[in-house]
Amino acid sequence: MNHSRNDRILLIINRVLLTIIVLVVLIPLLYVLLASFLQPNALLNKGFNISLSDWSLDGYKRIFSDNTILRGFVNSIIYAGGFTIVSVVVSVLAGYTLSQEGLVGKKTIMVFFLVTMFFNGGLVPTYLLVRDLGMLNTMWAIILPNAISVWFIILARTYFKAIPNELKEAAKIDGASDFKIFLKIILPLSKPIIFVLALYAFIGQWNAYFDAMIYLEDQELYPLQLVLRSILIQNEVQPGMIGDQMARAEMQRISEMIKYSSIVIASLPLLIMYPFFQKYFEKGVMVGSLK
Repeated sequence: MNHSRNDRILLIINRVLLTIIVLVVLIPLLYVLLASFLQPNALLNKGFNISLSDWSLDGYKRIFSDNTILRGFVNSIIYAGGFTIVSVVVSVLAGYTLSQEGLVGKKTIMVFFLVTMFFNGGLVPTYLLVRDLGMLNTMWAIILPNAISVWFIILARTYFKAIPNELKEAAKIDGASDFKIFLKIILPLSKPIIFVLALYAFIGQWNAYFDAMIYLEDQELYPLQLVLRSILIQNEVQPGMIGDQMARAEMQRISEMIKYSSIVIASLPLLIMYPFFQKYFEKGVMVGSLK
């Protein structure tokens, strides 16, 4: 394909910008990953190096020596998985319903939905509602309150509107019911947007910790993020701590290693999951954002 001079210049500029963006994103990730295996003193004094004498697994050993890590990891999987299932199911059903041309009061319903994107009841009323529903100190307090996202519903509705009506009309002529059309035709064509919503929901809930701080009292129910936070606080050197200089230096060294190791552990599931969702992610975002 022959490009004009201006096109070649534009392509070069785009490649340079994309390379810079990739480096801006990649370098911090590599820094954190390598720093989690290096001795803090060696990292500060020598920088990155391949000398095995400067490498250590003390940070990971310290984290996994705490049995609460595994329990927090399982809790986070349950919370993020349950939240994703509820959020995707509600968003797909609501989005498909709102995409139908013959729905009475569709604009009014959308107005009510859109209002909730800008105004909410606040923390205290939400806490009182969760308490009165008997969900305090249960997993449902983490999964249900924020499971319905208006933004997800809008993305799903936009995607469903892009599906040709001829497919549904042909199915109706063949005698298919509305439920069968949705189950056999619409859902198979909606894999991109479903995977996109699932990825957004899982990442959002996986990184969340504030609701757990508010609604959970039993530490056995804590998600991974709160468990790692507790470990970091326990190993953090406070300004008023009493002890000799060597003891404080050792605690500071362990604290630095734990910080980097915690970031790697918390990010690992997302890094593993994203490549499997990438092809659906690209298509779903583009189609769901148009029109």
